[in-house]
Amino acid sequence: MKRQKRNRSQKAYIHGYKAGVSGRSRDQCPSQDIDLREYWMSGWREGREDNWSGMTGIAGIHKNPRVL
Repeated sequence: MKRQKRNRSQKAYIHGYKAGVSGRSRDQCPSQDIDLREYWMSGWREGREDNWSGMTGIAGIHKNPRVL
């Protein structure tokens, strides 16, 4: 059975979320493409909100299971 690949925008969002939860700066966005950067930044924002809310580590798994 073939494994379905994620599209680039979803992948950028997940990487941005991981960066936000871990407390990294938004200046570390790796993409120069405006569309992918937008997805990365929205993931980063949500990740920062979760970080500030204390949803890090095990506490945050129920919040966004796609990040595993």
